[in-house]
Amino acid sequence: MYYYIKALHIIFIVTWFAGMFYIVRLFIYNTEAQGKTAVEKQILTDQFTIMIKRLWLGITWPSAVLTLIFGTWMATYFQPVPQWLWIKIGFVAALYAYHFTLHRIYAAEMKGVFRFSSNQLRIWNELATIFLIAIVLLVSVKSSMSWLWGIIGLLLFSGILMGAIKIYKLVRKI
Repeated sequence: MYYYIKALHIIFIVTWFAGMFYIVRLFIYNTEAQGKTAVEKQILTDQFTIMIKRLWLGITWPSAVLTLIFGTWMATYFQPVPQWLWIKIGFVAALYAYHFTLHRIYAAEMKGVFRFSSNQLRIWNELATIFLIAIVLLVSVKSSMSWLWGIIGLLLFSGILMGAIKIYKLVRKI
């Protein structure tokens, strides 16, 4: 039974992350549409609103809930709970906090309020990538990973991501 629960947990993790990655892209496109002509803005905003609602409410939220259900169910198989799992739970809690920030952006955009620039949203989008890498590495290597090298690697990767975003911004201006 454990492996079926694990498979379902992984499936919903994948769909949850896919939803989080794509929703921020849609937020970016929706934000950029606000600078278009009135006709273009209306057409794009109407289309992005439909896409955002369907993705967020039909895929991302259900996947987040099912990930939590199957993950909690799986965690009951670990007695006592190993240290790596507690650390993973900490990362997952931070990931849910990130998910709730995306919900706040979703709610604001559905009301026509655009608080963030497209560049700020691009940076925010990369946070999900950092969570994904941290959680997958933690689960894969568990206690055999050096915490120091893990943190250094994660910080280095984060710096590279932020640098790539800055380069992309410069290239877009050309």
